[in-house]
Amino acid sequence: MNKYKKLAQNTAIFAIGSFGSKILSLLLTRLYSGNIDPADTATKSLLEQSANFLIPIVTFSIYEAVIRYGLDREYDKKEVFTSACIVELIGMVILLVMSPLLGLLPYTKGYLIYLLAFIMASAFRQLSAQFVRSRDMTRLFALDGILATCMLFGFNVILIARMHMGVQGFMLSSILADTLSGLFLTVMGKNLRFFDMKNAYNPDVIKTMLRFAIPMIPTAVLWIITGFSDRAFVTYMEGHAVSPDVGKAAAGIYEYASKVPNLISMISTIFFQAWSMSAITEHNSKDKGEFYHKIFSLYQAFMFLGAAAMIVFVKPLSAILIDYSRFPQYEVCYLYTPVLIIAVVMMSFNQFLSSIYVATKQTSHSMWTALIAAAANIILNVILIYFWGIHGAVIATFASYFLCYLVRIVDTRKLIYFKVSHWRFFLNTGVLFGMSLLAIYQPVWYLGGELVLAGFMIVFNFDAIRMVMGIAGKVLNKFTKRTVK
Repeated sequence: MNKYKKLAQNTAIFAIGSFGSKILSLLLTRLYSGNIDPADTATKSLLEQSANFLIPIVTFSIYEAVIRYGLDREYDKKEVFTSACIVELIGMVILLVMSPLLGLLPYTKGYLIYLLAFIMASAFRQLSAQFVRSRDMTRLFALDGILATCMLFGFNVILIARMHMGVQGFMLSSILADTLSGLFLTVMGKNLRFFDMKNAYNPDVIKTMLRFAIPMIPTAVLWIITGFSDRAFVTYMEGHAVSPDVGKAAAGIYEYASKVPNLISMISTIFFQAWSMSAITEHNSKDKGEFYHKIFSLYQAFMFLGAAAMIVFVKPLSAILIDYSRFPQYEVCYLYTPVLIIAVVMMSFNQFLSSIYVATKQTSHSMWTALIAAAANIILNVILIYFWGIHGAVIATFASYFLCYLVRIVDTRKLIYFKVSHWRFFLNTGVLFGMSLLAIYQPVWYLGGELVLAGFMIVFNFDAIRMVMGIAGKVLNKFTKRTVK
């Protein structure tokens, strides 16, 4: 199959599989904001971020190697899966031994057992899902996404909305959903057939996978620190008298201000799931530079257009996603959202460029470029949150992701050269900032101004729209012909 059509087909499968689950995820945002107060929301966020911080450490990020070497025809899938299972089991033992140290964190009081179970369940599901995807079982992977979110939604309704268990209900819901999801993938994907300690245990494969995965540990941790530090600084840092919006309640507001930007992240994730597979399988093709150029150009255009649409409708979208009825302080969340939307767009571009490091097995580059972003984020948080509170955290997030993009766009093109239109990137970004200022300050003519700027972006990026519609039409036509037959 043509590689462009293959990418489009995989994207369509992941999109169809993710659509229902994403809608339910949006409903969960309303459920959380309507049942968990801002202070507890900060605790929930810190626990979730802590789990995400620890998962790559205790699993040695081996799930990253599963997709890279599982798709590589030179490696035996039994050896890949067996090696990954061994590494994860060792990591879980280390986690349990070190667990008393986690109990020293102030926000883990009463939640330590939940946190440990959360990490184990998430690691189990990640490994199961990545191995299924490495075997090109994209439909099963997509179906699991729907089922897992349905289970998560159901457990949250019961434990949070009905039983009012708050943060405990959130943690328990996630543990149950991830565990059942991992079991579903293991059974339906017949993963256990590939676990063979007797014949598939290969120390050389374990070493190869660890050499690839270990640099991804600080990479993942650094990205999490970048997100975690915003909430931690807003929660615990004392602000300047001019900017009192710090503390647990402010951190809760910041948490929900990121919900609309998460829509962009959801779209990006759907595409990246398909793209990362194409980047690996097409790595040895002669025209990979042209392939990267076309796909990245289209991707940038659509991410900018999606961001523009969300900024135009940021206030109604916030009202839909966030329940203001019980906690009216959430009503100001939309003021912090527009710049966060642009920040998530930058993060999405960084994610795309990271696929080059994975395809070329240069994962150490991913690490040091993420280090630059994390360091910049922490320094800017210390300075900006003191003076501007939540707005300072928002600006720091964008600036760190933007800096990382600038570094990666130079570095990755040394590994795989592809053409990039820098002036289109900066013009699109500038227009988004203009739209953000209008959305935040809302002059009397702001809606007209937003529509004019959004219209400009549609015209400016119209070539990308036309090209994607053409590819989508061909893929849809192929599916239609199959159905008729």
